Amino acid sequence: MKTKLALALLGISLISGCQLNGHLFPVQGPLASLTPPPIYSVKMTGAINSGNFVIALADGEKFSGPWKQLSVNARSQSAGDAASFNLASAWDTVYGQNFYSAHVLGSRLFTRAAMTGSQGTILQVEMYKREDGRDDATSSGIQGVAKDSKGNIYKLVF
Repeated sequence: MKTKLALALLGISLISGCQLNGHLFPVQGPLASLTPPPIYSVKMTGAINSGNFVIALADGEKFSGPWKQLSVNARSQSAGDAASFNLASAWDTVYGQNFYSAHVLGSRLFTRAAMTGSQGTILQVEMYKREDGRDDATSSGIQGVAKDSKGNIYKLVF
């Protein structure tokens, strides 16, 4: 009986998906120079390998689009796509020199998304989940960055 109930609850949670609420903090670019710098809301929905983002900027621009988990092999095979979508320098700007190569590059849990906002701005997002077991009640273990077509780099926090 308990096993059936546990399986039913697991199935419901997988079908309904998960939701994480987070924020984008400008770190470099025109928005980072504002006093105080703006903070933007992020909603991420989905489960396992894919889902959706909804992001709202203070000027009313809204972004909505899918995210997808990419394996290490898929990232290395899509070299043409990776060339147009390379946020390695953004990772190092936000988290420190060589962070991308030391932590993100070979990570198994890596996610990427690209969205065009309601006012035409392009926003690229990358995230990875730490695999060091440091998750706690205040941290999802997810770290991320974003870069827009207006020269802004953001830290993504959940």
